[in-house]
Amino acid sequence: MRIAIGSDHAGFTLKEVLKEHLASLGHQVDDFGCPDETSVDYPDIAWPVAEAVAGGRYEVGVLVCSNGVGMSIAANKMRGVRAALCHDPFSARRAREHTDANVLCIGAWCIGQGLARQVLEAFLQGRFQGGRHARRVDKIRALDESREVMS
Repeated sequence: MRIAIGSDHAGFTLKEVLKEHLASLGHQVDDFGCPDETSVDYPDIAWPVAEAVAGGRYEVGVLVCSNGVGMSIAANKMRGVRAALCHDPFSARRAREHTDANVLCIGAWCIGQGLARQVLEAFLQGRFQGGRHARRVDKIRALDESREVMS
């Protein structure tokens, strides 16, 4: 799977752990920053990852910040992105199965590295179930299409 990953300074260490884990699972991973623990603004990382996923260059994205909320808010501003903030395997798998989420957001200060790996794996293993869920995701897509383009 082709995966875009990024973090702010607070999520840098966990991003590096997850990047290594993804590579060990055989995924192609491209790092969108940040390069170290020097302070950065999370929207500056979230937006390029979201754009890359929405544009179809990557199947999914992974974003990490201190609590995951900022990355989630920023990524969800991009049309076609359904970013899910998940800190347990159940919600991560369900995000893919029921909402066809394509970006996983994690808070580095909320969970440990081992659980973060499990959350990531559950997200990647989840498959959109369609059916009644497709009707709901179609409504989300319609909301995306009705929004004005951001300048």
